[in-house]
Amino acid sequence: MNTRLKEFKAGMQPALKELKFSLLKLKKSPLSIAGIAIISFYVVIALLAPILAPTHPGDDPFMIWKDGFLQIPKPPSEKHPFGTTKGQYDIFYGCIWGTISAFRVGIWVTFTALVIGLAVGILAGFYGGIVDELMMRFTDIILAFPGLILAMALVAVLYPAVARADAVLLALVLVGWPGYTRVIRGEVLRVKTEDYVEAAKAVGCSDLRTIFKHIVPNSIYPILIIASLDIGSIVLTVAALSFLGLGPPEGYADWGQLIAFSRNFIIASPKDPFKYWYTFIIPGLFIFTFVLGWNLLGDALRDILDPTLRRK
Repeated sequence: MNTRLKEFKAGMQPALKELKFSLLKLKKSPLSIAGIAIISFYVVIALLAPILAPTHPGDDPFMIWKDGFLQIPKPPSEKHPFGTTKGQYDIFYGCIWGTISAFRVGIWVTFTALVIGLAVGILAGFYGGIVDELMMRFTDIILAFPGLILAMALVAVLYPAVARADAVLLALVLVGWPGYTRVIRGEVLRVKTEDYVEAAKAVGCSDLRTIFKHIVPNSIYPILIIASLDIGSIVLTVAALSFLGLGPPEGYADWGQLIAFSRNFIIASPKDPFKYWYTFIIPGLFIFTFVLGWNLLGDALRDILDPTLRRK
């Protein structure tokens, strides 16, 4: 028993050494720590949302609480800490529950697009030939369209068949996976020519074992870094779609929709142009800091995972 324990400890030493080195790299990067702190802050907000902004019994928690139908926003008060938008939607409630929406949209879309991109890119890069040509030409067709324009068109097509919120998610997945496919294909083409892959094939390893044992572990790091950066960009895209009226239904807890409610109040009047500043500044700060946090976290992952940088 003691021998097995010693063998286990000896086997874990390289992994522990790498973990300590990675943590040391993080400590040396103040921006990376700032990114982790920002994301952690939003995680806390999302976890405490039912406490910070309690819902009414029986209501959908993601539908913003309203306090009347007046079309003129009200300034921050004790009852509405961040004020209200037109239609008297509570900005505080929308920002708090919008944090959960942002995590759900960003992580779900990124993960789904990443899985699809990995599958297509690995198959195209590993097998090559006609498989590679067919898959990559289809990928090129999707990449030829501007992402936001294509997402808008897909939402318009999908919306009658599915709920608008689900249509937005599906559209972003369909637009997002080709980018991952191009990157992972290039990495697979590089890795599959390495000696250890050729040796695995020579000793009779199956394609499945070769892919998951040798190809994926040595080619996935760049795409993980891109995915961490894409979470923030997806939240920005959803906010843009919401602002254009193609996002979730009216009243849904979404930062972009809160800003859309303020479009008529960005300039209040010549005498007092920023009278309704809270209607767009507060949701805008939530979007800005959330995206900034993921971008800084992506830089941290790059420093840790990129083998060309981690030892510098």
